[in-house]
Amino acid sequence: MKQTWKTSIAVLASVACWALGGTALAQDGPVSMRGADVSAADKAPEAKKYLGGKPGGQEKVARTYQGQPPVIPHAVENFNEISLEENQCLSCHGKDVYEKKKAPKIGDSHFRDRDGKVLPNASAARYNCDQCHVPQVDAPPLVSNSFKGDIADKK
Repeated sequence: MKQTWKTSIAVLASVACWALGGTALAQDGPVSMRGADVSAADKAPEAKKYLGGKPGGQEKVARTYQGQPPVIPHAVENFNEISLEENQCLSCHGKDVYEKKKAPKIGDSHFRDRDGKVLPNASAARYNCDQCHVPQVDAPPLVSNSFKGDIADKK
């Protein structure tokens, strides 16, 4: 008896919804939740230019917390993408050329595998530099942020 009652109510409710608004929705067609026509091009912001110029002329950007990967202070627009064959970052920051190029050497942690074994070359897990080390752009923050690092407090 209870199941029949619930089914009757459900059927009546669906008929009422269809009668009141179902036909209007069918005539209007689907509406996008993002506020634009589905076939309209996305309104992406214009691409920002990277800060800094040629490598070597910028000051290091201060870190805000212990263990933070350093950010890239120079422009990277004309750099080739990192591939299995080439990593242009290592042409200046590699352990055999950094002194000659007057660039910071990549960290010793990049020469260890996941078990802590020291490797002769940079670990494959650390080869994609811009995964952790990010170039800087002059763009407003996407959301407000009141983060304050802990390194400044320790000085």
